[in-house]
Amino acid sequence: MRSRLVRPLIGVRPLIAVLALAGLAGCSGTPAPGGSSSAASAPASSVSPSDSPTPSKPTPTQVPTTLGPEDTAPDPSLPGAKPTPGQGNAELSITVLESASAAPQNYTLVCINGAPADESKHPTANAACTALKNNPSLLSPAPIKSDQACTQQFGGPQTAKVTGAVDGMEVSASFSRTDGCQIALWDAASAIIGSSGGAA
Repeated sequence: MRSRLVRPLIGVRPLIAVLALAGLAGCSGTPAPGGSSSAASAPASSVSPSDSPTPSKPTPTQVPTTLGPEDTAPDPSLPGAKPTPGQGNAELSITVLESASAAPQNYTLVCINGAPADESKHPTANAACTALKNNPSLLSPAPIKSDQACTQQFGGPQTAKVTGAVDGMEVSASFSRTDGCQIALWDAASAIIGSSGGAA
């Protein structure tokens, strides 16, 4: 009877040895102080083949991480991307200072349907009325954002103030040439201001 029990146990021993080695292989490192190692503990991080990162094709909703030359053009479908022509009616008072110590130059601009009226006293009245008809928002530019980068260049000491109404909307705009952003605004409205500005 004893020999019958021994033979089945001999066949079980290699299986137990394999299981024991597999359990030891699952342990990693040495136990932490005060801790114990166990074959039941799993590694801290394991990556299965399905979890590995794989490159994916961008979907249409993803935003590109870099801009190419074609991405810098304004989108014509967005508001403000293209000037909206107006009626060309304006009554404006314009004051230009060529420098802080210079005498102010005062102009009056009256436009009717994009043409200057007789009472206009302005050096470039035709160009100013045309500019206002083509883009009445020149005197109502969006405020420069605080995080907007402007080139630090001095375009001249000139300042200008324009007040009045364009197409029935009240306007009050100030212009200077103290940095790249201000110079761009001045240049866009220079026909209305009556001065191209420039360093003195």
